[in-house]
Amino acid sequence: MLLMGSLLLISILAAVVSNRLGAPLLLTFLVVGMLAGEEGVLGIEFSNPELAFFIGSLALVIILFDGGMRTHKERFRVALWPAISLATVGVALTCALTASGVVWLFDLPWPTALLIGAILSSTDAAAVFSIFQSQNLRIKQRVASTLEIESGTNDPMAIILTMTLTSIIASAESFSIGWVSLDIVQQVVFGYFAGWVGGRAFVWIAQKISVQFSFFPLLAAASAVVIFAMTSGIGGSGYLAVYLMGYKIGNSRLPQLPHILQVQDGLAWLSQIMMFLILGLLVTPSHLMEYWTLSLSVAVLMIFVARPLAVLISLIPFVFPWREQVFISWVGLRGAVPIILALYPWLTGVPNQELYFDIAFMVVMVSLIVQGWSLAPMARWLGLEVPAPAEPDRRMPLDRVGSKDPMEVWAYQISERSPACDHHWDELRWNVDVEFVGIIRDGEWLLPKSQPVLQESDTVIVVAKLKHVDAISRVLAAGGKPTELQSSQFFGDFTLRGELMLKDVASFYPVGDLDSRLLGMSIHEYFTERFHRRVVIGDQLQLERVILTVRDVTDDGFIKQVGVKLLEEKTN
Repeated sequence: MLLMGSLLLISILAAVVSNRLGAPLLLTFLVVGMLAGEEGVLGIEFSNPELAFFIGSLALVIILFDGGMRTHKERFRVALWPAISLATVGVALTCALTASGVVWLFDLPWPTALLIGAILSSTDAAAVFSIFQSQNLRIKQRVASTLEIESGTNDPMAIILTMTLTSIIASAESFSIGWVSLDIVQQVVFGYFAGWVGGRAFVWIAQKISVQFSFFPLLAAASAVVIFAMTSGIGGSGYLAVYLMGYKIGNSRLPQLPHILQVQDGLAWLSQIMMFLILGLLVTPSHLMEYWTLSLSVAVLMIFVARPLAVLISLIPFVFPWREQVFISWVGLRGAVPIILALYPWLTGVPNQELYFDIAFMVVMVSLIVQGWSLAPMARWLGLEVPAPAEPDRRMPLDRVGSKDPMEVWAYQISERSPACDHHWDELRWNVDVEFVGIIRDGEWLLPKSQPVLQESDTVIVVAKLKHVDAISRVLAAGGKPTELQSSQFFGDFTLRGELMLKDVASFYPVGDLDSRLLGMSIHEYFTERFHRRVVIGDQLQLERVILTVRDVTDDGFIKQVGVKLLEEKTN
């Protein structure tokens, strides 16, 4: 107990330091595990792949469940089919291209090369989600949605390929494309059905039962584990099931959802720490050097050849700008999933079983160092970062008041950048229903009847319906830290409605000479014609000295608002 508690404590403290240095947190947890291992400082001998596989699988269930709950419905509308293409065609291409490179460079047998490619073919949801979160990185919705859905749904394909190739190598069976295809369909269909049923069942139970509030996060986590085990037991993809179950729960508007998400966030981080600590303990660093040439070559192949080509081919049917394709290629991060998949050959007694584990571990290390460390700079260099949305600093659901629409209490820390700063509450204009509870200033509660002026460092408390959080946050919140990209920098200081005609825009902005056809279009119609796809927040178009940036979009894809930024006129 002292040992495990100390390792957990050291991992968290090391994560604080590494986060300030911009290092991927998952890399920190791996390094702590290796330093505690048999060739590290503590010299702990751990060689139990069965236990590591069990802990890793359980941790992945919690992580994917958390990722599903944080995937909003709009993301599926924006990027479902590109993500599915990457999760299926992309995984298969990555496996084939990596195997071809290994055979060509090192003359390994095709079954061995294909198994290496299958183990490393999927991106890791834990790595993608945690790096986005730890670095406070917010990128364009289409790219973020594609990456999140891909990383949450491509594990079944990689697992099926790995298990199939492992069984073929172990039993010398002949490869049957028909059998593999049938198995893939079975895993996907059963996984989707179980996830849908599990999500609906949990929502129904949460609405019917009345228990202590703190039990709901535990009920959610336990339900996810049960659905995973039952789905895997009937031949479906348990990982796909828990991801879709989380998605159904996260988009259900349950009043208990904010509390579930808060606790689930801690459980997901605990799962990641424990998973990477165990995998770090399991590896023997001296063994990694035995295959270092092969491992580094595989890492280079995957990062610079296989992943970019797989992304390029998978996204051909979809209209993705080259900048977005480059970033999606670069964020093909490998995390715990390949290392856990590499335990399959170990557990089934495949010859050279440690070869796969050591290669997977080295490739993951290189991926986290090279790709993970450069993720934020790459996003900014490609111009894909968007400002942080305005949101409450604290929120508390009111699940027992009996309202048809979920209601919450929100607390906003007023800063000098908040639109409401230096105003009386009555001076603020609202187009939604909101009730002002009061202000906390220097620890004292100022009631609304005193009509206080909202000042910097005040905490404003309001009550409103959950669906109005964005409208209220735009007035009371600042929208991101001062060091982060600000809305005025990205969108500009002025806003126009999407239905406004371009001829009206041309009457008061320097948009240049537009032909009569364009002048008869609205801003929404002009964006739709130029992009040939669903427009998302952050999409930009330039008309001479005016940059129009999509700022708000309805659920059905109609542009509600665009930001206007004027470029300085060049002088000779």
